[in-house]
Formats: sequence, C-alpha cells, structure tokens
Amino acid sequence: MRFVDIIEKKKEGQALSKEEIHFFIDGYVKEEIPDYQVSALLMAICFQGMNEQETAWLCEEMLYSGDVMDLSAIKGVKCDKHSTGGVGDKTSLSLAPMVAACGVKVAKMSGRGLGHTGGTLDKAESISGFQVNLSEEEFFKQVNDIGLAIIGQTKSLVPADKKLYALRDVTATVNSIPLIASSIMSKKLASGADTILLDVKFGEGAFMETSEKAEELANCMISIGKYFHKDVRVIISNMNQPLGNAIGNALEVKEAIATLQGNGPKDFVELCLEAGSIMLLQAKAAFSKEQARAMLKETLQNGKAYEKLVEMVKAQHGDVEQIYHPELLPQAEHVIEITSKEEGYVKELHALQLGLLAMRLGAGRMVKEDVVDPSVGIVLHKKDGDYVQKGESLASVHTKQNLDEDWLKDFYDSFVFSKNKVDEKPLIYKIIEE
Repeated sequence: MRFVDIIEKKKEGQALSKEEIHFFIDGYVKEEIPDYQVSALLMAICFQGMNEQETAWLCEEMLYSGDVMDLSAIKGVKCDKHSTGGVGDKTSLSLAPMVAACGVKVAKMSGRGLGHTGGTLDKAESISGFQVNLSEEEFFKQVNDIGLAIIGQTKSLVPADKKLYALRDVTATVNSIPLIASSIMSKKLASGADTILLDVKFGEGAFMETSEKAEELANCMISIGKYFHKDVRVIISNMNQPLGNAIGNALEVKEAIATLQGNGPKDFVELCLEAGSIMLLQAKAAFSKEQARAMLKETLQNGKAYEKLVEMVKAQHGDVEQIYHPELLPQAEHVIEITSKEEGYVKELHALQLGLLAMRLGAGRMVKEDVVDPSVGIVLHKKDGDYVQKGESLASVHTKQNLDEDWLKDFYDSFVFSKNKVDEKPLIYKIIEE
C-alpha cells in the first residue's frame, strides 16, 4: 500500500477503506509517514469530507493508537461532559459538583486552553496547589470516594490526536467536521466514561460559526457514539456572547463558586441545569427532565454542590481556603472600570473580540509554551439586551498593566448599541437526545 495512492483517492472524493485509514494512522504515529504527506491528506479531507463510516473508522484508529482507560474499578455509571469551548466557559467547575451531589459519578479528563481563553485545567490551577496530574489509582479512588475528579489527560491517551492536531493547527486544516468529530470523540472514548454529554457551541466565539454547522458536527459525533454503542447526547448552545460574566481563569473560578452558592449569572446557571439534567437522565438517576432539574436546584439551595467542590479541591491538594474565601484567589494589581460612552440597549457583544482582549492581558495562550496569568481578565456588567446609560460601567478589567489606546478601542468596538429595545437571544438552540 502506498500513501500517495490514499492521498490521490481522497483527492478524487472517494471513500477510504478501513485498511487504508489504519495504514494512515498507524504509519503516522510510528513516524513512517512524513508530515508533508499527512498534510496533503488532511487538506484533501477538508475539501472532500468523509462519510459516517470513514469518520467512525478514523476515530477508532485514533482511539486505539494509545491506551484506553478502563473505569470498571469505579462503581456505578460514569458520566463525562465535553464542551467545544468558548469565551467564559467555566461550566465543568460548577456542573461536575452539581451532578456529583446528586449521586452520579463524574470522571472527567480535561485539557488546557490554546487561544483566547484558558482551558478547564488552567482555571482549576488558579487554585493554589490544585493537582491535575493524578495516578490512575488516585483517580479511581477519588471518584469512588467523593464522586468526582477533574484531571489532565495522560500522554498515553490518543497519541495520534496529539500529532494530528499539532499538524492541523499549522496547515489550516482544523475546521473540518470529520477531523473535529474524530478528535473530540477519540479523546472522550479513551477516557472510558459510560455516557458522554457534548456542549457544541456556535457563533463568533466558537469553533462552529453557525447553528447549522454546529448541528452537523453534533450529528457526526452522535453517529460515532452509536458505532461504539455509547450514550452520546448533545446541547447546541449560542456563543455569540461570553458565557456568564467572567472571562479569565481565577475570575471564572470565582464565578463558578458563586454559582454553587446560588448567586450565578442567569445564562450560566441555565446551561448548568440543562446539561446536568441530561447527565442525570443518562445515568438513570432521574426519570424526567423536571425531576432532574429539581434535584440539581436543590444541590444549589442546600449547599451540597458547593461542598462537593470543596471536597474535590481538598482531595486534589488545592487550597480550600480559596474556595471558602474567593478573594484569596490570584488577584491582578489593577481593577479598571470601563464606562459607556453612549446610551442604549446592548444589541451585540462580540465574544471572540472580548476573548482576544483577555488573552492580550495574559489570560490565554498565543502559543502552547505561553504561561497563563490566572489573575487577569474581564468581568462584564452589561450583556445582550441590557439597557446602558452613558457613564455606566460596562466592565471591570483586571490587569497588571495600564490599558493602552488600542486595547480600549477594541474593547469599545466589541459592544454594539441600539436605541430600540433588544430581545435576549436564547442560549440553548437545540438538544439532540437520539
């Protein structure tokens, strides 16, 4: 078998066989096929696509390119949740304790951020001493004992994805639905959970720009789930404005804590309740959406979800005093209020622009080697549909340096105002539970 023939076949729009996809992934992981040939195939896939069967086979080959976690040592149904990422997305830090407080096991492996916001691990590491690298034995014991753990993926899981993603990132081949779906699902399947909930986001602050593209990706991942006989369900949510109010790692941890104390932003709380309800149904811990929502709301009201976060932080060697007293989390030297220059209703709030502004403060990474500053970021005081008076505060900026004119101009440009009342756009566009 020659790799150039596989490139040619996909270039002509033909479907690849299971043997050809195995030859591709196995050869690339073993470094028998060079980057330049794999780049050519990735570009051909971007232009020609892959059918459902090809995509499932690609995911399967990536999945078995490394170790696959066996979570059978953890009692009960093991649930996992994954978001395709967005500005202000700190969902796991509130959702996982809420679900665990309802008696469902959440065994979650997360990643770091690359780009305009930090990943879940970056946010968790804002808590002093918090350890994301646990041994398999420690991970199993913690999930059995307290019902949840959020840890980093081991290097032995899905090595094919690590190599392919690095190559896709520098060859403009990231934005292909079969490649995105097989990348996400290979990692989730390798993590070993029984059920998977996916939050697929669309909009300018997300991977998928439109709701139609997000739905196409969702259906592709559900199809992969069926191939592996896994319960995979999807929320499609709007990322045309940041989720919640906080953008930046320690600031997002503070917002996650406030949410578990019953004081979270309306949109963020709604997403946690909707996602949590689906997870409880997947685990058969509830028999209706209404029952599940009531159970989750009770964990916020009686403090059980907040206690779960404390238990997890303590188990992973984090400083629980920072959970009891969030003001002890890393703080920036300056907090600068930015006030509105005009009056009206917020018509649009450009999530991507705000995410990039937070990154310029140090909250995200331009390249993998960059060090994230946990203390910096933006806390919004106005969002879509809100009425703003001239001189009223739009946001607090947490920064270690003064804000230059370019930064301020870009910030003001991220708000679009209207003189007429604006309806809030729904956060959750669709739920797919096939």
